[in-house]
Amino acid sequence: MTRGEPEDPRAARTRSRLRAALLAECARRPLAEVGVAALVRRAGVGRATFYVHYPDLEALAVDACADVVREAVEALHSWQGRPDPVRAPAALAEFFASLTPHAALYRALLSPGGGGPLGLVLHRDLREYSLRERQRAGAVDAPLVASAVAATFAGVLADWLHGLLEAGPAEIADQVWQLLVALHASR
Repeated sequence: MTRGEPEDPRAARTRSRLRAALLAECARRPLAEVGVAALVRRAGVGRATFYVHYPDLEALAVDACADVVREAVEALHSWQGRPDPVRAPAALAEFFASLTPHAALYRALLSPGGGGPLGLVLHRDLREYSLRERQRAGAVDAPLVASAVAATFAGVLADWLHGLLEAGPAEIADQVWQLLVALHASR
């Protein structure tokens, strides 16, 4: 279901309960060890109800983590005026710090390099936002830079979550910010 479509309030409540149950289950064990039976029991819904809303646990997990995509896009675009080329906006460092409670779940959905089901959603949404912004500014290189920004951010985020980049949240925020500023300035 697309987030922009109106949704029946009962369906919205059921999806919300399923997302909350999944996050609670994944706080206790890896996604690969979560079963539909335990999940629906925790959510207080029937197994058939689960399958009315989601084809499988991965689809639910991506939906439950979709807010992280929105938060990433907002954090990357939280600056006002001329961006500082060295220091990331505070919202970006806060975003990286906020990932810790569910980092294992994000790692399960976001493979190194930025792939995986959550990586695809992140790349798509970030590219769309960046493309709109670049086109609004009249940049002729809008598609190229939008693709580079989305790939760079998704890749760095995934590699950081997988421990391939050693840095704290504030440090990785500054590092990825510097890369993104350089991409925007390169053309």
